[in-house]
Amino acid sequence: MNAVQIRSAERALSVGMWMIVCGAMLYSILTVTPLMAAHTPAKWAWTAPILPLVVDAAVVIVVRLDSVLARLGGHGGRWPVALRWMTGTMTLALNTADSALRKDLVGVAVHSVAPLLLIVTAETGLAYRRAITAAVAALEAKQRAERAAVEQAAREREETARREAREEREHAAVLAREQREHEARLAADAAEREERRRREEREERVAREQAEQAERERREREREQRERERERTEREAAERAARLARERAEAQQRERREREEAARREHAALLEGPPVNAKLGEDHARRIVAAAVAEGVSVRRAADLCGWSVGWVSARYAELRDPGHGGVELAIASR
Repeated sequence: MNAVQIRSAERALSVGMWMIVCGAMLYSILTVTPLMAAHTPAKWAWTAPILPLVVDAAVVIVVRLDSVLARLGGHGGRWPVALRWMTGTMTLALNTADSALRKDLVGVAVHSVAPLLLIVTAETGLAYRRAITAAVAALEAKQRAERAAVEQAAREREETARREAREEREHAAVLAREQREHEARLAADAAEREERRRREEREERVAREQAEQAERERREREREQRERERERTEREAAERAARLARERAEAQQRERREREEAARREHAALLEGPPVNAKLGEDHARRIVAAAVAEGVSVRRAADLCGWSVGWVSARYAELRDPGHGGVELAIASR
């Protein structure tokens, strides 16, 4: 296991432990507050959450300082152990007190889970951290020994190299010069390749940006073209709808004029005749009366044209002028 894995395990331990501590604190505050409120004067009931909060704050202090001391390889002595167990015992007693007073064994068992888990987690976390610290120290000692061995081997190689250099100074100088020249060539080649790679990347980036710009412009042109096409289609549809509406209105007006003209011609044909000496048929007489009402002809004239009595014609006039009968009589007159 390397240092990265050790740090990862320590982070996992720290995160898990703090999750348990925070959950136990929240559970303890929610459990103990009703108990404290029930055993506190009413005017001081607002102080009920203070005691569980203080006890849990002591737990946080112990856990935090124990983790720091374990990471540093130190030991706080007996007092941190006493504080850790005292706060754990207090948390356990406060969480189970209400159920114990009510002799609810199940409640005692349920409410003791979080405090016991907190106590055992604190002790286990401390043991884990000490073990991790010892493992890190051992790993560092091993790495230092390996580095010392490597350095010793390097010194021995240097001594051997100096001895060989003294024996073959000229040959070593030639080899060193050739090596330097070779390395210089390699460095120059590497620099040239790096420059060529950077130039190719710049060219590719510029080409890609140009292609993206061209694609954006093409999409913008297509969008504008679609927008113009949509506007043209909407405009043509609006114009077509307006034209159809005008044509429909003109056709309706033309039809209405034709109906009015036909009705006037029919009325004129019914009212232009001379007075008759005998009664006409009732349907014919009613059409004449309807035409007379529509054209404003007097009752007397209508009676002369249809041959019926003035009283009957007056009654038809009244019926035609009554809104409840006008539509039927006018429809009969227009046939």
